[in-house]
Amino acid sequence: MRTKHHSIRRVSAVSLAMVAVGLAGCNGSFNPVRDVATAVGAGPQTAATPDFVARSRPTNLDYMPIATPAPERPTPARTAEEIKAAEAELEALRSRNEAAGAAAAELGKTPPPEPIKIPANTSQQTRQKTNSKRTP
Repeated sequence: MRTKHHSIRRVSAVSLAMVAVGLAGCNGSFNPVRDVATAVGAGPQTAATPDFVARSRPTNLDYMPIATPAPERPTPARTAEEIKAAEAELEALRSRNEAAGAAAAELGKTPPPEPIKIPANTSQQTRQKTNSKRTP
């Protein structure tokens, strides 16, 4: 009989531990295990939010509802004439860039300068090494 009583206690203790772990894993605002642990000093201590963080975050963190129409654009869409004008402007910019690239390529085609030729001077004696043991 004693073994049955012991196994019932063990099962109830294990189930109580599993419930406590399950509650501790909840990430909601109500967490009794975390609240009790914090109250007795064993849980995490909450720090005050710095002012710059509180100012930079919105107070209401509601999510966008599903199946609602998208908000209106802040600027109206361009007309066909505005699109053609923008394309013409970009085309002119492209042709200016291509002309500047072609001019740079032409400048890059210049041949390199010829190396300087040093005249041969035969009247000078050949220089000897300073650490040489030979005498002149």
